[in-house]
Amino acid sequence: MPVSPSRENEQIASLPAKFILFGEDDIDDEDLLREVIGGIDDSYHLLFVHNGRRLLEMLNEIPDNHLPCLIVLDYNMPELNGAEILQEIKQVSRYSSVPKVIWSTSNSETFRRTCLEAGANEYLIKPSNVADLVNAAKYMLSLC
Repeated sequence: MPVSPSRENEQIASLPAKFILFGEDDIDDEDLLREVIGGIDDSYHLLFVHNGRRLLEMLNEIPDNHLPCLIVLDYNMPELNGAEILQEIKQVSRYSSVPKVIWSTSNSETFRRTCLEAGANEYLIKPSNVADLVNAAKYMLSLC
């Protein structure tokens, strides 16, 4: 179930120092990421936004001294896809030091190249097994 804008604003106000911002509209993927990342290191707060445009709005509401340690974007999201979000945040210098990862089911070389050119540090294919998911999550955490 998507989080309401008022609930998202409450989440922004109470964000801990170490948090990861996820643009992910698939609840099953969200649940898997919460479980796997929590099992690796439960000190990270994970904030999930299910809509690309809302993710940009939320990101712009976060104070400069409280930006996420990592932004993970699903390539295919409602309203703005991962590449479009990257294009937008690439234009804002305050996001330049925040690592950005695209998390996609597509292994399209065109999508990958577009995202890397738009500022992604990495383009990861969503794993199909738990061991690879754990490795991907460990890699993402290493970027924080």
